[in-house]
Amino acid sequence: MINRGLLSPQKVIQASHEAFRGHSRAMSTIPTQSRVVIAGAGVVANSVAYHLVQSGWNDVTVVEQRKIGSGTSHFGSGTLGLFKPISHRNVIWYSINLYKKLQNMGYNVEMKQCGSLNLAQTKDRLIALKRRVAYNLPTGLHCELLSNTEIQRKHPYLRVDDLEGGVWVPDDAVINPKAICDALALLAQKGGANYIENTTVTNVLTNNNCVQGVETDKGIIQCEYFVNCAGMWARELGLHCDPKVRIPAYPAEHFYATAVLDQDMKHPLPVVRCYDSYTYAREYQNGLMVGWFEPEAKPAFEKGRVPKDWPKHVKQDLSHFRPLWQNAVNRFPILKGCQEPQLVNSPDNFTPDGRWILGEAPEVKNYFVACGMNGNSLQGAGGIGKAISEWIIEGEPRQDLLPFILQRFLNVHNSRHYLKQRIKEVVGRHYSILYPFQCEYKYARELRCSPLYSVLKTRGAVFGIKMAYERALYFDSTYEKGQQLKMPQGTFFKPKFFDFVKEEYLACIEGVGIIDMSSFSKIEIKSPGNEALQYLQRICSNDIDVPVGSIVHTGMQNVRGGYENDCMLVRQTANSFFMVSPTSQQTRVYEWMKRNVSANTRVDLNDLTSMYTVLNVVGPKSTQLLSELSNSDVKVAPFSYMKVNVGYASDVMVMSFTHTGEPGYCLYIPSEYALHVYYKLMTVGRDYGVRDVGVLTQRYMRLERFIPFWAEELNSFTTPYEAGNDWSVRLDKKEGFIGKEALQNQSVTGVRKRLVFFHFNNIDPDVDIWPWGGEPLYRNNEFVGTVTSAGYGFSANKLICLGFISKPAKVENRIVTRDYILAKDAVYEVDIAGHRFSATPYLHAPTTHSPYHEKKEYRPTAIKYKSDIST
Repeated sequence: MINRGLLSPQKVIQASHEAFRGHSRAMSTIPTQSRVVIAGAGVVANSVAYHLVQSGWNDVTVVEQRKIGSGTSHFGSGTLGLFKPISHRNVIWYSINLYKKLQNMGYNVEMKQCGSLNLAQTKDRLIALKRRVAYNLPTGLHCELLSNTEIQRKHPYLRVDDLEGGVWVPDDAVINPKAICDALALLAQKGGANYIENTTVTNVLTNNNCVQGVETDKGIIQCEYFVNCAGMWARELGLHCDPKVRIPAYPAEHFYATAVLDQDMKHPLPVVRCYDSYTYAREYQNGLMVGWFEPEAKPAFEKGRVPKDWPKHVKQDLSHFRPLWQNAVNRFPILKGCQEPQLVNSPDNFTPDGRWILGEAPEVKNYFVACGMNGNSLQGAGGIGKAISEWIIEGEPRQDLLPFILQRFLNVHNSRHYLKQRIKEVVGRHYSILYPFQCEYKYARELRCSPLYSVLKTRGAVFGIKMAYERALYFDSTYEKGQQLKMPQGTFFKPKFFDFVKEEYLACIEGVGIIDMSSFSKIEIKSPGNEALQYLQRICSNDIDVPVGSIVHTGMQNVRGGYENDCMLVRQTANSFFMVSPTSQQTRVYEWMKRNVSANTRVDLNDLTSMYTVLNVVGPKSTQLLSELSNSDVKVAPFSYMKVNVGYASDVMVMSFTHTGEPGYCLYIPSEYALHVYYKLMTVGRDYGVRDVGVLTQRYMRLERFIPFWAEELNSFTTPYEAGNDWSVRLDKKEGFIGKEALQNQSVTGVRKRLVFFHFNNIDPDVDIWPWGGEPLYRNNEFVGTVTSAGYGFSANKLICLGFISKPAKVENRIVTRDYILAKDAVYEVDIAGHRFSATPYLHAPTTHSPYHEKKEYRPTAIKYKSDIST
């Protein structure tokens, strides 16, 4: 039986407020000024306030529209799980340590480190868990594989006969969400933070795109910094600002149930995550709490805005709930005899990609956001509060938060209709097997498309998305007209698209391959005088003062020397440049560049991404094909460009580089000419062996050429010297540039990590599990790094990968040298799901042996230079 009456969130909130009222020192009047204003008083907001006052910033005001914790912070499972990617895990680990500290200080947060069991019902799930174990173990998390018998010893109430195994994580914990939320608020207040309840932030005030204050329904507070921790209301609040701040997050209904059991249970019990039935469970009072991350969730508050009194508006849906409850009963047979379970519908904010939203808004300086907790705000709250406070105080984050920044989104992601569609599947992806490069979203698609999208679809393209842009991943050569193509079932072994990618690769090294690369971001930089050149010289580490018509591959660095961008710059005139950057950088790099334009400097930045369709014409016969189409001898010098007529289309920019490391050109075509140019290429190109090619083939070709990828190898904490891109740094140019001092020091002292190329030696691509990224690297049985990207090297007929090598922490001299990496006694292995495979290291791309590379007349001009940018 299921109790049809919801356990009222309203009653829970009311009870918690009564318990908290005796300790709170919330103000009844608002101040006129505060250094920092935080909107919301949930667990994340309280953590930010706590960490600010702990750092000596006590002029903090927290504004809450109702009472402290009256959002969803007093709800949820209270589970703390570390068995995650390192970017998440480090934040959660700090949270656990903070909550331990609070308990040791005497706050009754009911923390128990009971451990967790992570179950596998299928062989693929077990492989996924083994992959997690492989990369978590050497980086400090204790976890171990268990047999079914061992699982049942840990939790005697589990059904285990249908399991393939599981993983035990002893450091996982449970805690009281309400107690943590209240404790952090009390400590923030003791440190000097002011809390204003029953007050709504109605608008964020700005001047010159910088925070100046907040307007509330009770008056204005002038401030230097604003932090949007408004939870389910964060997106709406972001729109009440000029300019508007996009915060793509939307609440989905989240169901859990508490069941009192008729028999005494063995204590303590670990948390259980049964991913294949979308179920989690923990011991709770005299029974179990069971919740779900179901494959297709329900958007909350379908009619529009999230009401302040949200508990009155949540609804139960027993038809949605019953099959989920049955999954739980199947896994925990003891639930069959329990008293009626109490159901709770507690919505939470989810983001389009299931990752937190953290950091400074690109639209407004000093406007920070911490929201989109995706079903468990408690897990990250401690570490997120620390990260945001450090970012506010120091002006930049101390850790790599690239996966979580707001700049990974565009305005299109902030559409309510888009979000309501996307979050239906985002919820379930938390427990899905996300096969690398084989697990695409099904909702909210066909939003940003190349002019060639419909044509490529009829030619067998299987699409994936990046920054909401539809990109052809590969082309199914068996496609028949009318067939509905989609990505086949994923695998950790040889992917089902392999043969198609191989066909495309052969076209690129024997004839001509055509890749639609229109998703790459494109920015124009220009000025009336030489201001644009001076500006670029200051933000670029390469020398940009090259002849008109030349192309420069350069990084844009931060003060640490790390990458803020990896791009191509085309000098079109003396005072205008055209920049090509990775797809995912469209928002991020534009805003970073805009903020680095000095006051009163006349430099214009224009996003031209949608104005051009980009076709990568790759292969040894690309020059002949373009010459025939343009009725001219196309001879473009290395790293230069020219405008030509292609067919009837005029002013097509032909650039002498590719994004593959193979010979060829990039055509930047005004979008109204795109179909005409494409048809001409495909028609005339038949005599040259032309073929459509997808971005997965382009990825494999880049890997073969040892070209690092943005966000995989290149990020804010990696320098050109560490990535092997020292050729792109001109320390001798007369102009100073951002990061020059750090790079000068590194050029003298050496690097503490180095990107290395590896060939796998004893792995059978047809039988063994493939590397996909994230696997640990061992040198003489010592953990020294992690695989950043991996794929198949067709020229060597071997699996290949890239990864950073460091020396073990116990070594006194941490500088990584060429001799250290290539030492004759160095034996390298990569752990793939618990099996180690030997690998041979290289500091440069190994020589290829395909027939094409032996033909001088087709030797590409761009391959001499490690030139291509990351996708």
